[in-house]
Amino acid sequence: HINKNEGRVMKVVFQLTWLLLLCFSQVHAETTQDEDAKAANALLEKALVYYQSNGDKAFAAFSRQGEFVDHDRYVFVVDTKGMLLASGGPSSALIGRDVSEVLGPDLRQSFKDALKVPESQGIQQADYRWQNWNDGKVEHKHVFYQRVGERILAVGYYLPRATPEQARALRNKAATALLKDETGTLKAINSLQGGFLQDDLYVFVVDLDTQRYVAHGTNLRLVNTDFSKIKDPDGKPVGEPILKLMAEQDQGEYKYRWKNPVTDKIENKHAYVRKAGHFMVAVGYYSP
Repeated sequence: HINKNEGRVMKVVFQLTWLLLLCFSQVHAETTQDEDAKAANALLEKALVYYQSNGDKAFAAFSRQGEFVDHDRYVFVVDTKGMLLASGGPSSALIGRDVSEVLGPDLRQSFKDALKVPESQGIQQADYRWQNWNDGKVEHKHVFYQRVGERILAVGYYLPRATPEQARALRNKAATALLKDETGTLKAINSLQGGFLQDDLYVFVVDLDTQRYVAHGTNLRLVNTDFSKIKDPDGKPVGEPILKLMAEQDQGEYKYRWKNPVTDKIENKHAYVRKAGHFMVAVGYYSP
């Protein structure tokens, strides 16, 4: 039998262990992204040195599977008019064509800004959306680039997982919007509009009076279903403990297993929940 003091000690040990694991997973994700950034930047620096020695003849090396392709990181080159001149990725099929529209407004603007920056300022950075050639999904990508004369050399890497800070910010944005415009916000979430779907982050809303979903950012089949009956892929209750949490406090956190809509894999999900009137608003981030 366990006495009360032993029980308290075990509870404290469990909580400390859980906090350490959570911190480790966050540090691991940050470390991985930092490593990706360093690798992408290094690949671009290598390409810049090679281009300075070989000029446009370097395009052939950039466009084949070799030293300028590193996993899903690769060198691509566009000219100041938007024509793709080289690519070691799936966009190689577009070499010789104007890809200014394919690049998307965010990346086009970044490259327009690059034309205004003196070459002496070195490598620049930007975020944009691009299709991941490993899984075919459009994902968030960070790019390092530099202008060399009339050419812009670039290397990017994917950011498939959002941060805890981004999850909390999206939850708060949705809660605020819901209090201002209930009908419009629920419609926006269910129609995947209004900025409530960001990579692997999405909003879902539960009516605490009926305990039913009223909005879901990725799976409309859940709308009007009983949230209290929701279980994870292993059959462990999810909805019931979250509702119990909401009955005791206005906001909180809960961890469970769920499918990541970006990676399409079952991962650890850390959900941030908050009351907004008689609704519960939730957004969670994923970790492997």
